[in-house]
Amino acid sequence: MIDQDTICGVSTPPGEGGIGIIRMSGGQAIEIASKVFKASSGKELKDLPSHALLYGRVFDPGTGDVIDEALVSVMRAPASYTREDIVEINCHGGMMPLWRTANLLITSGARQAEPGEFTKRAFLNGRIDLTQAEAVMDIIHAKTQISHRAANEQLMGGLSSEVSALRERLVSIVAAVEAGIDFPEEEIETPAGNRLADEIRSVLHSVEELISSHRYGRVLREGIATAIIGKPNVGKSSLLNSLLKQDRAIVTDIPGTTRDVIEEYLNIAGLPFKILDTAGIRLSHDMVEQEGVRRSLAVIGAADVIVIVIDGSQPLSSEDQRVLEEAKGKTAIVVMNKSDLARKAEAPAWPDVVVEISCKTGAGLDNLRTSLVRLVKQGAIPPREHSWAVNQRHKTALEQAKASLEKAVASTTEDLSPEFIALDLRDALDSVGLIIGATHTDDILERIFRDFCIGK
Repeated sequence: MIDQDTICGVSTPPGEGGIGIIRMSGGQAIEIASKVFKASSGKELKDLPSHALLYGRVFDPGTGDVIDEALVSVMRAPASYTREDIVEINCHGGMMPLWRTANLLITSGARQAEPGEFTKRAFLNGRIDLTQAEAVMDIIHAKTQISHRAANEQLMGGLSSEVSALRERLVSIVAAVEAGIDFPEEEIETPAGNRLADEIRSVLHSVEELISSHRYGRVLREGIATAIIGKPNVGKSSLLNSLLKQDRAIVTDIPGTTRDVIEEYLNIAGLPFKILDTAGIRLSHDMVEQEGVRRSLAVIGAADVIVIVIDGSQPLSSEDQRVLEEAKGKTAIVVMNKSDLARKAEAPAWPDVVVEISCKTGAGLDNLRTSLVRLVKQGAIPPREHSWAVNQRHKTALEQAKASLEKAVASTTEDLSPEFIALDLRDALDSVGLIIGATHTDDILERIFRDFCIGK
């Protein structure tokens, strides 16, 4: 059920700026805005055509005090973001004029919008589906051109089209099976046996392909998890600071300075790297340092790429060997730090990629960046024909659909009653529908929109 309240919210970030925007949506948006805004030309907002602007002043109707000068735009339903009447008030971008204006709108009849409520209304009013609503947040959070392009492609309906086509194939199979159940006397030709099983397997294959894109989607949205590991005092935090070109991590000559995982994002050649600086891995009796080592080992298991830092000016130690052993089986690169000093460490037999750098002078850092990009393109993340990919919510729904389709195939090959097959196919259809919102529940909508900002 769509809420009939008129909602308002500040749509620009907190702080100071040239312009700040307060947005209203709902049937009374124009009427409420007219109570607090006077156009310099004397025109009324109710007479303004859609997608037009008026210059004037926001005032307090109780006192007559002028709050700010503003440009007010009107977008009439259904040609608006929410398919409701929308009014946007463009004030100066300070907190005081924005919040005073928003409070005037609320006292004049609007309601403070909940997080993501504008986009939620766009979904409920049929302007976008759930995958497109999620793409809005992905656009806001995009950290690279690649992730931004993927979010835009999803917003334009790339994922929606594929899921909708998948649903249509399922609907056709369900309709054929149920027709044979409901009208047996009509002798309708319906798929059965191997033919039906092959049709279901075809849909199942498409579902599995979508599931396989989840890892790529996670990389786009969260970045390529890149863990910097090594024994204490080899230059891990110095490397993080050098890559970021800022003093993000504390660097001292005291081993064990880093006690927790430090996370930062880095754009290298358009790829989003989530750099994780970890505590030095060694045996320790310090309980806090032990916890840092435990977290470092956990990060190794979850990372997409491992950067193993070794002090090239010292021979390889047993602690270095332990670090190398912990990273075995992962996509990894060895960084020989301190190339400005005489080299004493031999390159390990594994991994193959070894880069010499000096965090002190900056030598070799460009080579490291190039090597990281090459590693990723060689297989740390799978290539895709298109930019978009499924997120965790989509993956969960697809896995539910996969389980139902596998049951349907089994029922078909075992020649069970068509009613059992139809039931499993219906479950698969509902699961796929959850992705685009063809079927949804209130708790699903709450999970999707709770992380949006108020004015979006």
